[in-house]
Amino acid sequence: MNIRFSILFLFLLGTLSLNAQQSKNLVQFSGMVLDGTDDQLFPVPYTNILVKDKGRGTYSDLRGFFSIVVEKGDIIVFSAIGYKTVEYQIPEDLDDERYSIVQLMTQDAINLPETVVFPWPSREHFKLEFLAMDVTQELQARAQENMANDALRRMRNEVVPDGRENADFYLRQQSRDFYHIGQQPPMNIFNPIAWKRFFDSWKAGDFKKKDQNE
Repeated sequence: MNIRFSILFLFLLGTLSLNAQQSKNLVQFSGMVLDGTDDQLFPVPYTNILVKDKGRGTYSDLRGFFSIVVEKGDIIVFSAIGYKTVEYQIPEDLDDERYSIVQLMTQDAINLPETVVFPWPSREHFKLEFLAMDVTQELQARAQENMANDALRRMRNEVVPDGRENADFYLRQQSRDFYHIGQQPPMNIFNPIAWKRFFDSWKAGDFKKKDQNE
């Protein structure tokens, strides 16, 4: 019995020591990501901030602010569209559990000449090819069935959004919240576009109660 108790005590002691050592190695890393190309600095929103070789990270908000828990000695990769990728290593001899920096990003945009691709030499050729296209009755019926309002409404309700769509919805919602920060948002009761959307949805039957068997 004493041997089992001693083994359990040593195991708990080692676990607590390991957790204490890991907690001492953790750092709350935060800061601002700014555009340092010109003399005037401005935030770089939605910068990708990745902990190298560990598969986790975060991104900066609309004001360029970020915060993430890292370990001492980690290499942090900053990347954004139109900017050069920058790497920063957390110092290993930190005494504090918090560490902040201001990371400057340099623009790396290449302007390419405009390219216009035409599938046909001219609009007249497109019109001739379009009118000469052979569409069978089966393809016409299938197109009408797929483009019917009931089919489109069913697809909108049944198709589950993927990760990219969810992330896009979250970013648009966050951008809308930041747009009206510090002031009252406008009331849609005086917005003619909102009224038009309401009447269109009403005519389409979006507010009707659905049958539970559907």
